[in-house]
Amino acid sequence: MKSNQFLEGIKILDLSQYIPGPFATRQLSDLGAQVIKVEPPDGDQMRRFMYTGESETSPVYKHLNRGKRIIRIDLKSPSGLQDLQHLLKDADVLLESFRPGVLERLGLDRATLESINPRLIHCALSGYGQTGPYRSRAGHDLSYCAASGALEFSGTVDKPAITYPPMADHAGAMQACVCILAALNSRQISNEGSYIDVSLFESSLSWQYLSFFQPDNMHSELLLNGGAACYNIYQCSDDYFISIAALEPHFWVNFCDAVDKAEWVDAQYETIPQKQLISEVAELFKQYPRKHWNKLFKDVDCCYEALLLHKEMSFHPQIAARQAITQDGPAYPAHINGKTVALNVGMFEFEAGEKPEWTSPVQ
Repeated sequence: MKSNQFLEGIKILDLSQYIPGPFATRQLSDLGAQVIKVEPPDGDQMRRFMYTGESETSPVYKHLNRGKRIIRIDLKSPSGLQDLQHLLKDADVLLESFRPGVLERLGLDRATLESINPRLIHCALSGYGQTGPYRSRAGHDLSYCAASGALEFSGTVDKPAITYPPMADHAGAMQACVCILAALNSRQISNEGSYIDVSLFESSLSWQYLSFFQPDNMHSELLLNGGAACYNIYQCSDDYFISIAALEPHFWVNFCDAVDKAEWVDAQYETIPQKQLISEVAELFKQYPRKHWNKLFKDVDCCYEALLLHKEMSFHPQIAARQAITQDGPAYPAHINGKTVALNVGMFEFEAGEKPEWTSPVQ
């Protein structure tokens, strides 16, 4: 079976907007699921979000919704709800990102959804989850990262750094994908649908296990966030940046040998933060441009990598060899059966009033 047919025959109804839900269903679409994305009459706000180009539609929106069929439905109207219920009857998965309580107010509570389609897997993807005092609280990625402790050890002592791309959005999207795939597998045994409550906040929180075992207030002062010379980012003479991730002793030895600094070898695990050693390594890298260091470390086994700019990505030999970037942006991040996943990049938008049916995306 081809890698983009793993979910062939699986029908997904996507009622989400912006990044988290669309990213989740795009991943599933890349693996062969048929996705119909239901948008409000004015469309998904992501169509123009952070975009001022001449085209009517943001390329980010197109990337997030590749391989899907798009329809606009007014869910506040009786005819719109009827259209949605028609789609729900044949759907395997419903993913929505409304605030908790919205579906109930539309008359689509759990009992109603189960009566329409007992085998439906309903994934509710929200900011803080369907229960608890924050269930209706407004938020965006920065809010969830802040509340989950994701920013405590990022940035510098003076100021934490905003994660980019948005971390909670993508963590939540991947968590939704994992749960949906698990529910589809379980349904093969039970023949029953399920209800999945995924929150962006908790998805971000689940990634913060390291901070539970670290001292407080250690911005840029731990082994993995800037406190060690062997695991850090440095600036070159031409203002480009490079990275060294020589955590293991043999990598650090190889690095020290390459730059003729034998006196640094035994200093690798000196008390952190290693401000003096970091300063010395930084002074070294400031002597030459990035091109010099790329050439020097080309064949040195020490976990050296230059920080590439977006415009340079397509020229990276590893990216080119694995076809990791296409004309439509980053590809699906896995090779299955030794082959690159073939993507459905086209979108088809239904005309107003047209009755949608489950069909393959139009290329």
